Parts: sequence; structure tokens; C-alpha cells
Amino acid sequence: MEHILGLKCTICSAEYEVDEVEYVCPHHGDDGILDVVYDYDLIAKRISPDTLADDPTSSIWRYLPLLPVNPEVVQTLIGHRSLAHCSLNPLSSVGWTPLYPAPRLAADLGLKHLWIKDDTRQPTGSFKDRASAIAVVKTRERGYEVVTTASTGNAAAALSGLCAAVGQPNVIFVPKSAPQAKIAQLLAYGSTVLLVDGTYDQAFDLCLEAARSFGWYNRNTGYNPYMSEGKKTAAYEICEQLDWQPPDAIVVPVGDGCIIGGIHKGLCDSMALGWIDRAPRIIGVQAAGSSPLVDAWERGLDALEMEPVEAHSVADSIVAGRPRDRIKALRAVRESGGAFVRVDDEEILAAIPALAQGCGVFAEPAAAAAYAGLAEALKRGLVESGDRVVVLITGSGLKDVAAAMKAVRKQPLTVRPTMGDVRRALDQERTGD
Repeated sequence: MEHILGLKCTICSAEYEVDEVEYVCPHHGDDGILDVVYDYDLIAKRISPDTLADDPTSSIWRYLPLLPVNPEVVQTLIGHRSLAHCSLNPLSSVGWTPLYPAPRLAADLGLKHLWIKDDTRQPTGSFKDRASAIAVVKTRERGYEVVTTASTGNAAAALSGLCAAVGQPNVIFVPKSAPQAKIAQLLAYGSTVLLVDGTYDQAFDLCLEAARSFGWYNRNTGYNPYMSEGKKTAAYEICEQLDWQPPDAIVVPVGDGCIIGGIHKGLCDSMALGWIDRAPRIIGVQAAGSSPLVDAWERGLDALEMEPVEAHSVADSIVAGRPRDRIKALRAVRESGGAFVRVDDEEILAAIPALAQGCGVFAEPAAAAAYAGLAEALKRGLVESGDRVVVLITGSGLKDVAAAMKAVRKQPLTVRPTMGDVRRALDQERTGD
């Protein structure tokens, strides 16, 4: 992979060859998350907005020259030399999700321009498919027999589903409090599922220990440097879908911090290649009950000064007591001139029907938090009415139906099989009686 110059520590800036270290900088233990460093001059000879305009590939693989994987392994796993054949298996269908204009939502908020990036359309229903696609390829590329991850549900389901598509054994660690719909996905895909009687952070640490003990490939975000590289593809897509006229702000839900860090990396790549002439502000949104990054940003703390919190929220996918990718998350907001905001559970739940009814996108609580966060950012003057804004929706509402039912606070009307009863019910609906 000659387009990769090496790996660089986000703490001490030590540089390593790709094969010199596996996951983290050895000088900082598990906190020494690395950046993948690219040869942009070489990449620019292989891919550009002009070549992309002629590329029929409708997945993350359209950006293959900017991804840290062996193209031959990707082609083998997909089952075809041409990556444009995007219906061969779910691995070939990750990414290139819709970017919807949302004029009614924009009007409700007092914005002129708003788009919804709908990653509920991924093969397993969440943004996390982007990173898991890279993880599956790296597992095969490096010759591991088993891949593992810890997750509150979506990263687990993403890895589980994409492993099922190519017959890759995997072991999943999730807190036993994860929504049943997410656990059902894991079991249906055939994963070995270990429900941890503890928090996500405890599941994460247990997964690290198990991977070392059993020699498994570790997909964990905020630890495996290649996961940000899968997630950055959403930034390329947003810019390309807007004809390389980047928005003024991108609003991102934040838990561990890998998604927001990935969005920032994709924008930095695009700037370095000259694809865009400015980078959007990145607005990170956390649940009020799990907002250590908001606190660190408000207090001006360094990522390594952050202390764990006892995290809780209805938005399980963004619950993290000590965000594992906190270095990249804080960097994303600070370098882009963005901000962090927090929203409470009531605001998050209210955002679910608001999104669904305003643009037809059904989001789980963690994803809906981004829309609630946009409203908060507008109140605080962090986003202005004339800004062009993209909200990243990261997971389907089908991931947590119980939360959705709580959010709508409405029950269906039961009728007898007669037109008279239909009229009665419709009258009742109109009058609210």
C-alpha cells in the first residue's frame, strides 16, 4: 500500500511504519491512538473529482485510493473485480447513502439550507457499517481467523452483518442493557455474542483483553486506527453530493468520538487534495447524561485530562463514560472552529418524530440527537440562519422501537371492520377526543 506513508501518534507525534505497530503507540498504552498518514501527491494521480464523476461505484469503495486496504482483498471479498457491481453482497453496498434536502425542517428551525445525510440506509441500518467494512477487509488482509469488537449495539451489528456476508467468524461484546433489536441482529447473523453484565466501558476493556489473549483482530474504535478511515468516507460523500461546495456546518452525534474524528479526517483529506477550498465547522452533539466531551470543550481541557463520568441516556449508542477517541473528537471540533453541545433525553426523543414527519427519516435516539443538537446550536448562535447545514443521521429507528414508541406518545386507533367505525375514528383523530 504505497499510498500510505505510515502511522503517527496523536499524543507524541511519533511515526511508525505500517507494519511496525498494530493498533496504538507503545509509549502511551491503550490511549496512544494513531493517525494514518497518506501520500497525497500519489493519491492525486489516482483519484479526483473528475474521475469520481465518471465512476459508477456507489459505495465507499469509489474512494479506494484513499482507504488503507489492499484492493485485491476487497475485490476477493466482494466477489468481483469491478467494484461497481454493488449488489453482490452487503460488503459491496456500504456507503454512498442519500443526502436529502430538508426544506420543511429548515423552515421549522429558521434555516435557509438544510440537508439530512441518511445513514439509516446502510446494510445493517447504521453508520457503523463504514468502519466495519474496513475491519472485515483488514482481518482477512492480516490473516486473522477471528475479529472482535465491543459495542453498545450498532458497531456490533455492523461487524456481525458484514462478517456474515463473507463467512468471517466473529465475537461480540455488548452490555446486556443493549436494546433487544440490536441483540437480535447479532444472533440472527450468527455471531458469538457475549452479554457483559456491566457498562460499555467495561465491555470495551474486556474485549481488549480477550483479543490479546486469543489472538483476535480488534475492531474497537478509539483503538484501531483504521476505523476512522472507514468513517471518513461520509465526509467525501457529503462534499461530492454537494458538487464540492462544502456546507458551512456538519452536525454529528458523539459517543466515543470516532465518527466525528472520521468526518474531520475526511474533510482534511479533501482540503489536502484541493477538492474543497474550506472546511465546514463541525458541531458535536452529546446526550446530557453522557457529555464528557462537551465538558472538556467548555473547560478547555486536554483529552488526557478528561475523567470518566457515570454515563446514562436513552440514546444508548452515544453513551460512553470515557470516550475512547476523545483526542480526535476534540481535535475535530477545535480545528474546524466548531463546538460541542448537549441535549437532554426529552429533546432527543422529541427529535425522533420531528425528523420522521419533517423529512421521512426514522432515526434511533442517538441519531436523532444530532437534529436536537442543531436546534440547540441555533439557539446559542453557533449556527446562523443563512448557513448551509448537514445533519448526520447515524442509525435507524428500527434499532430501538421501544424508544420510538415512547417518543411518539400516540397510539393507533382500533376500529371494527365497518365504514361507520372508520368515520368515528377519523373524527376522533381530528377532534382529539
